[in-house]
Order: sequence, then structure tokens, then C-alpha cells
Amino acid sequence: MFKKHFRIYEHLHIPCWLVKDTCWALTFRTLGVCMIVPTLTLAIVIAYKTRKKTEEFLPNVSVTLWIAANSIWMCDEFFELGIKKACYVPFIMGLIIITYWLIFYFPAVWKEYSDIE
Repeated sequence: MFKKHFRIYEHLHIPCWLVKDTCWALTFRTLGVCMIVPTLTLAIVIAYKTRKKTEEFLPNVSVTLWIAANSIWMCDEFFELGIKKACYVPFIMGLIIITYWLIFYFPAVWKEYSDIE
């Protein structure tokens, strides 16, 4: 039951993220900024729901940090706020987390999935 309901969050998250970034590329400021809320909220919910499985949680936290950093950068470009450097912290934290995951968790995940066929 968890997996089925959980996938709904993942499926909703992807179009939200795509709409947000498309709005950024097309400079649709209002919709782009509005899309931060559902995109970031869904990323946080996904990370929270996977908190008990570290091999799933870490990449989801990394994605959440990426979206946060990406949103800061987008707002800075839209409104010239002078806050672009603030996005460096979540970007670097996300990179550190995903690097840790790649080193310590990805080999087991890779093995698990390559044994399926």
C-alpha cells in the first residue's frame, strides 16, 4: 500500500519541477515562483516518507536541496535580489550527500537491481 500511494507523490513531483524550470527558462516569473511551493513541498514529502530507508532517503534529500538551490537562483535571476550565492550552500550539501550515497549505498543498490534479471 505504501509503495502505491508513494508513487503518486513522485509522479506529481516531476511535472511540478518541469513546469517550474520551464517557467524559469521562459521568464514566466509569477508561475515560476508559484511553482516553487508545490515542487519543494513534494520533494520534502518524498524525502520524509523515505526517511527510514537511508538508501532512498539520501538521494531524495539531495534532490530537495537541489530544488531549494535552484529556486533561490531562479528568484535571484527574476528579481535581481543579490542572493545567488545563497544557493551555493544547498548545492554543495546536495553534492556531498549524493557523493556519500554513491560511495556507500549505490553499489548495493546496483547489485540488487542487476540481480533481478
